[in-house]
Amino acid sequence: MRVETTWSPPQSDGVSGAEPVGAPGEASFWRRLARWFTGGRSLRTRLISSYVVLLATSAVVTSLVLSEVLIIRLDQRIQRAELQEVLELRRMVDDGRDPTTGEPFTSLTALFDVYFARNVPSSGEGMVAFVGDRVRQTAVGRLPDGEVDRHVLDHWRDLADDVGSTTGRIGTDEGELRFRVEPVELGGESGAFVVAHLPRRDLDDIADVRTYSLFVALGVLLIAGLAMWPLAGRVLAPLRALTTTAHTISESDLTGRIRTRGSGEAVEMAQAFNAMLDRLESAFRSQRAFVQDASHELRDPLTICRGHLELLTDDDPEDQRATVALVLDELNRIARIVDDLQVLADADQPDFVRRAPVDLGELTVELLAKASALGPRNWQLDGVGSGTVLADRHRLTEAVLNLAHNAVHHTTGDQVVAVGSARTDDEWRLWVRDTGVGVPEADHERIFERFARGAGSRRTYQGAGLGLAIVTLIAGAHDGRVELVSSPGHGSTFTIVIPRRGEWT
Repeated sequence: MRVETTWSPPQSDGVSGAEPVGAPGEASFWRRLARWFTGGRSLRTRLISSYVVLLATSAVVTSLVLSEVLIIRLDQRIQRAELQEVLELRRMVDDGRDPTTGEPFTSLTALFDVYFARNVPSSGEGMVAFVGDRVRQTAVGRLPDGEVDRHVLDHWRDLADDVGSTTGRIGTDEGELRFRVEPVELGGESGAFVVAHLPRRDLDDIADVRTYSLFVALGVLLIAGLAMWPLAGRVLAPLRALTTTAHTISESDLTGRIRTRGSGEAVEMAQAFNAMLDRLESAFRSQRAFVQDASHELRDPLTICRGHLELLTDDDPEDQRATVALVLDELNRIARIVDDLQVLADADQPDFVRRAPVDLGELTVELLAKASALGPRNWQLDGVGSGTVLADRHRLTEAVLNLAHNAVHHTTGDQVVAVGSARTDDEWRLWVRDTGVGVPEADHERIFERFARGAGSRRTYQGAGLGLAIVTLIAGAHDGRVELVSSPGHGSTFTIVIPRRGEWT
């Protein structure tokens, strides 16, 4: 039976102090450390500090693991050496003869005398032989102290009597003494053989390796930290450029951009920031243009009203009626502009479009009837699509009447203005066609902008140029679009195209 034992020599009684577990200072340390990493220090400093801490932790762990591996290998080497000594002794016991003379051993003492004469302990190794209760042979000169404490000898003898073959460790002033106890019997005599190792020199070498590795790691940390400083600066350069650019941007100047070069996440971030600035600049430019155009459109009727009111006299009732009629007409014009602006403002609201099933054919006929009241034109019905479209009836009516109103102001009394609808395999189509002046190809995109008017608009037309912008928003709110087919002198066809939804046919 082999049992691992651990034993320490008797020590004087004493009271040792205990450190409190989970002391407040420990928690405070971790809080301070967390604040250091998340505080107001620069990102560059925090990155390098984190990098150095990770390297230092890795170095310490590596050093500890390395020393532990070396200690494990030292233990294995000691165990093999002890086993080798025991096996050699067992062979001599089993053979029962002196390997040199061939004479049989007459006693256990003679066997130990021959064994100790043939085996010299290595550095840090010692051997002890017991015959009965007495120490017969010792070879402990290679141990650091050159002797073994009496308490240790008594402990080994007790182990041999009570436990049998065993291994263990004993704490001494010089370090941990590893030993192996092996009972021996020969010719009716009983005894024990002990081989012990005190690998202080080997452990000192391992400690030196651990210390040297930590010093090497410290040097590597220093070099890595110095090398990381400029490298982190280059990596974080786009962030600094982004911050600088953001500080230089104002409402009056959105032209600042980050210069990008190369590739990587930082460059992608800079490019995304530049794209965002492009969108912001475009939005601010559009907003300024919108305010300027709205101010201009509202200023004209207000100027007209003020001018006629200033010239109004109490002497001529006819002049008063004409002035009042003109002012009311201009006020109605202002009201229409304000209503159109309200529609444009509401387009961003989630309930701008409220979809419901709408019969396309019924809607088309209704739209023609409403549009024909806008002016005396040659009104026609081009076609009537069949089926039910999922749409906002009020918004579609508003869009088509805007197109019809636009057609009336670009045609004369005998020209055709037609309303029609159709259903295709994957789209609903609702259009207004006229045979008026048409739209030059260069204006096909511009006329859909807010406050834009086509080059062919008649001077008598006093619209604000918001109608087609509203039509575009309504079509977009239905996930659709507006198509224009036109050429100067041949009229125009504006078509609202809405994708079909599978649940409505």
